[in-house]
Amino acid sequence: MAIADVSGKSIAELISLKGRVAVVTGGAQGLGRAMVARLAEAGASVLILDLRAEQAEAAAAEVAKATGSRVIAQAVDVSDEASVAAAADRAVSELGGLDIWVNNAGLYPNVPLLDVTIEDWDQVMAVNLRGVFIGSRQAARRMIDAHKGGVIINVVSTAGFKGVAPGVTSYVASKHGVRGMVKQMALELAPHDIRVLGVAPTFCTTEGNMAALDQLPERVRQEISATLSSLLGRVGVPDDIARAVLFAASDMATFMTGSTLLVDAGETI
Repeated sequence: MAIADVSGKSIAELISLKGRVAVVTGGAQGLGRAMVARLAEAGASVLILDLRAEQAEAAAAEVAKATGSRVIAQAVDVSDEASVAAAADRAVSELGGLDIWVNNAGLYPNVPLLDVTIEDWDQVMAVNLRGVFIGSRQAARRMIDAHKGGVIINVVSTAGFKGVAPGVTSYVASKHGVRGMVKQMALELAPHDIRVLGVAPTFCTTEGNMAALDQLPERVRQEISATLSSLLGRVGVPDDIARAVLFAASDMATFMTGSTLLVDAGETI
């Protein structure tokens, strides 16, 4: 097997996801909700996975109405393999296959290093690291069974490239781990025509991020706020990240695997 040469396709054909099925974890709001919208706009049928069932159902209905694509939702705990496997099976049985899997769900707690409990640490790793491993593996199994290849996209973070503000040791460790998984999974899945890419956002104005920021001590908020003015003159918004995910999922990126795309407005220069 070999990745197809798409040189003869038009730009419209390259970006189109018509006839493909995508799954987005943590897709009920924020970055995930924006990713769902762009993938559906490009023609994909989308399954939203999220712990928040009602919010996921509402997002699915809104995106389906706006784009005309089929969008459904399911409550899933990404750290539980049986839960994720059932969702992957639903994508195949109800939507007709599985071509794109986006591991977006994640936790961003803020606890000073010396106060982090083992339970705190394990919870972050369960969602941010084990959840990516489980989702990627379940997706890959179904892509291999279908003999059509596919794309797995793992949402990393600029925290996967460097240290950040105090209080996020577990988060930074998990995101460095996800970035490593992108590389290793790309090696192991390439023979099956499955591409694996990371997308690393900088801070964006999502509901979750703003709520988390409000909970931080004033000193830490000031430290983070000082980093939010980017080289490009504004703070990121969810669609900035969603467009990069669409690119990675599409045939525009068909000759890319194993790398992590920084969407950081120059933060990591």
